[in-house]
Amino acid sequence: MSTNETTATAPAAPRGAAGPRRQRTIARPTEMTGKGLHLGLDTTVRVKPGEPGSGVVFVRTDIPGYARIPAHVRNRVSIQRRTALRRGEAEVHTTEHLLSAAYGLGLDNLEVELDGPELPGADGSARPFVQLLRDAGVHEQDAPVREVVIAEPVGITQNGSSIVALPYDGLRISYTLDYPVASIPSMHYSVEITEGTYEQDVASARTFCLRREADALLAAGLGKGANTENTVVIHDDGKFESPLRFPEEPVRHKILDILGDLALLGAPLRAHIIAVKSGHELNAALVQKIVDRDEELLAEQPEGAVALDIREITRILPHRYPFLLVDRIIEIQGAHRAVGVKNVTFNEPFFQGHFPGQPVMPGVLLIEAAAQVTGAMLLGSREHAGKLAYLIGVDGFKFRKTVVPGDRVVIESEALKIRERTGQARVKATVDNHVVCEGTIKFMLIDTSQPGPADGD
Repeated sequence: MSTNETTATAPAAPRGAAGPRRQRTIARPTEMTGKGLHLGLDTTVRVKPGEPGSGVVFVRTDIPGYARIPAHVRNRVSIQRRTALRRGEAEVHTTEHLLSAAYGLGLDNLEVELDGPELPGADGSARPFVQLLRDAGVHEQDAPVREVVIAEPVGITQNGSSIVALPYDGLRISYTLDYPVASIPSMHYSVEITEGTYEQDVASARTFCLRREADALLAAGLGKGANTENTVVIHDDGKFESPLRFPEEPVRHKILDILGDLALLGAPLRAHIIAVKSGHELNAALVQKIVDRDEELLAEQPEGAVALDIREITRILPHRYPFLLVDRIIEIQGAHRAVGVKNVTFNEPFFQGHFPGQPVMPGVLLIEAAAQVTGAMLLGSREHAGKLAYLIGVDGFKFRKTVVPGDRVVIESEALKIRERTGQARVKATVDNHVVCEGTIKFMLIDTSQPGPADGD
């Protein structure tokens, strides 16, 4: 089977690469009218600016009391071939193209009023919604964006389809489409998502289906608003009923749909999404898994604690691959306590020689990981900003359990003595609540302009 494979390169840096941005909405209301793809009903959609922190909220103006349905995975309902949301008795269907446009353009808060149960299908892509939102202008709000950062792989596999989110500084989506029909070539497309690449390479891709699927949908009373202008129809012999906008338009539309489903996180995501033949159901299952994990991490933080993602860690610590040994700080309480996470994978370079056939994380690297968590705790404070922490001694270290690939090491550090130039901290590392090592570390704090110890860290 032949493969049509393309990788898009971003014309701009990944969104958020320079640091967390402010929340955004549109500057003024805007509206459009059209027929829904599945139900075929005429609907008018009016998009209005949303309040900071409100997210995207659909409002059914045809229902007494103006039923409000937040665009969140907890409100998603399983309905064939589209993303539908329900709250109480109110539903809204085929939300994915508008949500994709909002997500791709970096719009966080919108009020979407509609006088029917389904959004207009327009031309079958997100392009009309992009134009609608562009015409309304952008308003930056006085509130920071809270991003969801993937620190360890999260994935779902089901019936030969899969979708996984991997740690990544930005958002990239790679999709492989492979229909079990010999004459339709497999397609692959990978793109770094920025406003520019989304609008240029993704938003215009139209929805698609096989001819046999189209006939089945019509027989089931769906697809009433679909035609060959807004839907790419593919015959079993691989022929298309209308000209394509891109050589691999179907796979680009799959990426468009993933972005619409990612919008149900309620926050921007930093990850590399790799999907093989996934659809709305699998996409939503991944989103739910990420939400569950994110809420678990937030629940682990005491009141007043601060968390750091990998970008913030690298702003504080000088360490880089392959010697950065902390993936996330889930709790910092001033300069006296921190909890960090190291996700151990078989790809760690030290496993090549320690030991072949019996991979075990070296104890000295567990000490180093604990020192880095401690360093993040201290150097992130205003008092010690701009300094370096050099490891100068360890006391009473005990190793109680080996750490192997697949372990999630949680490292706790509590300051014992912190002076202007020296300090001590008690550290403990656990896997599944079992202690793997513990002891005391000693360190020296120096200005970056000064030379460190001859045998420093």
